Amino acid sequence: MATNDKSIPPAKPTDGETVFGDNVRATSALGSLAVKAGAVGVISLGISAALGMSQGDGFRRFTLSYLTAFMWGLAICLGAIYWVTLQHLVNAKWSTVLRRVGEVLANTAPVFGVLALPIVVPIFLGNSSVYVWADHAKVEADHLLHHKAGYLNSGFFLVRYVLYFGFWTLLARFYLRKSLEQDKSSAPEGIRKRLQAAAGPGMIVYALAVTFFSIDLVMSVDPYWFSTIFGVYYFASCVLCINSTAALSAMWLQNNGALKKSVTTEHFHDLGKMMFAFTIFWAYTGFAQFMLIWYANIPEETAWYKERFAHGWGDLSIALLVLHFIVPFFGLLSRHVKRNRKALAFWAFWILGVVYLDMYWLIMPATHSEDVPFGLIDITTLAGIAGVLIGAAAFLAKNLTLVPVKDPRLAHSVAFENI
Repeated sequence: MATNDKSIPPAKPTDGETVFGDNVRATSALGSLAVKAGAVGVISLGISAALGMSQGDGFRRFTLSYLTAFMWGLAICLGAIYWVTLQHLVNAKWSTVLRRVGEVLANTAPVFGVLALPIVVPIFLGNSSVYVWADHAKVEADHLLHHKAGYLNSGFFLVRYVLYFGFWTLLARFYLRKSLEQDKSSAPEGIRKRLQAAAGPGMIVYALAVTFFSIDLVMSVDPYWFSTIFGVYYFASCVLCINSTAALSAMWLQNNGALKKSVTTEHFHDLGKMMFAFTIFWAYTGFAQFMLIWYANIPEETAWYKERFAHGWGDLSIALLVLHFIVPFFGLLSRHVKRNRKALAFWAFWILGVVYLDMYWLIMPATHSEDVPFGLIDITTLAGIAGVLIGAAAFLAKNLTLVPVKDPRLAHSVAFENI
């Protein structure tokens, strides 16, 4: 098994326990991280709200900025739910040592359910500053919106919101609860089979929920525009985010003395391959969406792109193509990059950054500003969502073993080698 021990800093003192001679807890480090990240998140969101109140636009600018950061953070959570479900669906062995990291990130779903309230509550109250379809009177006065009112209305949206986060929370908790139960079980193979059996139906419902949620919160910001591939487009960002975050999380844990022997260069290599593959997949879905709309040349559809190709948004569109596809494509192409922790960490941060840029490009043109209106409020909302996400995940993980210690596939995962 190939490893690169020189790239791993010396272990810091921890209060962990060992499995396969490796420390699988980081209680004190994770506890400290939970407090610090949570504090940064709460303070940053408070600053964002204060900045929003100073805008004098009925909180519209704050909501758009918050929605951008929220969809970025949620992509990590939803990516984790997909990632964990997928490992069970295909009975993957290589990823077993990393799966608890995915399970923890997936279980931030109820936290995001709460974080969604600044977006959901105004819709339910009929505030149309961001979602024009939330105002019944405006819908009745607009012929096109009136035809979409059966789906785009605040009451039905609230029902869908509850169903989305209810399902994601239950699925994530099911996999973590059963995984922890397996850690203490005398019959771990039976639990493995049960987790695999649930993965197929879970994946189908997951795909539908992610698709409709992205339509509800992002695509419907412009309710006159529509795309049949939009859910897949957002899903690509979810997968990019979770593989990047899993790599960074494993590196952070190793820097704090955990999983130094269990998670090897081989596992980082596979995460890097997924980052590379879904960089291509994101570009493919983005081009497919653009090509089908542009050559059809239907004004209701092309207007959405026309706005993003004009003025400062045109520069951002070009930057997105270069920074989200061309640069990481060549940056992650080499096998050596994927097997070098520092290089992979750089590209993981890069991908998380360009996914946020993509969310900004999708949502912020709704400000109808000719120039890209990036400002302090965008930084504070991003820091707020990121801080709450990291704090919640660290708090959940601090008392857990960081690998599923009795999973029958664990020995295969620890010994995994790329061919």
